[in-house]
Amino acid sequence: QVQLVESGGGLVQAGGSLRLSCAASGRSFGGSVMGWFRQAPGKEREFVAGIVRSGGATYYAESVTGRFTISRDNAKNTWYLQMNGLKPEDTAVYCCTVLRSSSERTIQGVVYWGQGTQVTVSS
Repeated sequence: QVQLVESGGGLVQAGGSLRLSCAASGRSFGGSVMGWFRQAPGKEREFVAGIVRSGGATYYAESVTGRFTISRDNAKNTWYLQMNGLKPEDTAVYCCTVLRSSSERTIQGVVYWGQGTQVTVSS
């Protein structure tokens, strides 16, 4: 089993920045893909960003491209989501994930979920 713990959420004004972290513990998950999903009030969970553990290739949802950056530190089994230019519509619970492959963009492709951290962007 793999346990994922997020940190770094909070309240920020529109245009501001936050950095989320996800620390993984448990068995090694080798060549997996790490990512972030989010769920806004009244909406379904949606893919935000992903990064391949080996090689570091990244990919993003169109809604966050150019504003969010995903990165990882394999030695620490930790990955990050740097969020800049935040908008009120980015308000959501953000969950870190381990995905089956880099082609996965839906919840069906998630192997492990974190508990989530709240991000609130005020206008």
